[in-house]
Amino acid sequence: MKTKKDKLSIEKRILQLSFLGSVMFILAEGIMAAFSHSHSIWTDCLFDAADLVMIGPFMVLVPLLYKPVTEKHPYGYAQVESLFLLVKYSVLLALTCNLMIENIKLLLHGGHDVDAGSIAIFELVVCLGCVGMYLILNHYSKKYESTTIKAELYMWRLDIVGSVGVAVAFAVQVILLKTKLSFIAPYIDPAVAVIMAILLIREPVTVIFQSIKNLILFAPEEEVLSQIRSIVDKHMQDYPYEVTFLDVIQTGRKLWVEVYIGNKTDVIHISILHKVRDEIKQELKYKYDQVYIEVIPD
Repeated sequence: MKTKKDKLSIEKRILQLSFLGSVMFILAEGIMAAFSHSHSIWTDCLFDAADLVMIGPFMVLVPLLYKPVTEKHPYGYAQVESLFLLVKYSVLLALTCNLMIENIKLLLHGGHDVDAGSIAIFELVVCLGCVGMYLILNHYSKKYESTTIKAELYMWRLDIVGSVGVAVAFAVQVILLKTKLSFIAPYIDPAVAVIMAILLIREPVTVIFQSIKNLILFAPEEEVLSQIRSIVDKHMQDYPYEVTFLDVIQTGRKLWVEVYIGNKTDVIHISILHKVRDEIKQELKYKYDQVYIEVIPD
């Protein structure tokens, strides 16, 4: 089992690598977008830039997530992560919607011409670079993976898929220019940008709703509740108590579980409560990052 210090070190290393990789690709995309006037590259560049702006401050906030729970901060700083993800993906959602609207307008006004061959080659090179970065980050994430790390890996997967899609689209445009369908060519760049925007919208919307639920301390998804209840019931079978109520709160990477118990004799042994709590916590630790368990007489 890794210590908090080990986890913090791994997470900071992953974020630093992701930050440096993003800077390199954004600079390359920005230069290419300015040179080629491609709206699809601008869409990818601005989306990555918005994500990059958010990584910087979060690298400063990461150590707070490992601070212990106190009376002043009963939930620690777990909600800082939920708030940060809410702000990050709200910005990305707004940016994506704006880019989609602008490119739809461009489609309605006849599109525009770009150097399709150069863009296709550039996107293939970018794709190879993204694959390399993803493999490096995925290697480190096997040692430890948090909500934030999952978000970063997702962004790199999106970059890989997006680069392949754009490269294929512009390769098709090169072919179309030599056929009777050449009149379609001006529409390909803004059309690709719109498709990219539509595909990118789903993740921000999902994370925004999840972050809001975490911030107002709603119960986690039914799948998580069922899994926890199954583990609790399994360990309670060995003791003369029954679970009367299960209270589960998940915010950021932290999980709080309060197990309320009762029995027919109204006799509760504190040593047994501690033992069953430790057993449940030990099993949940392998499934969730930071777990807090309390077994409480009802």
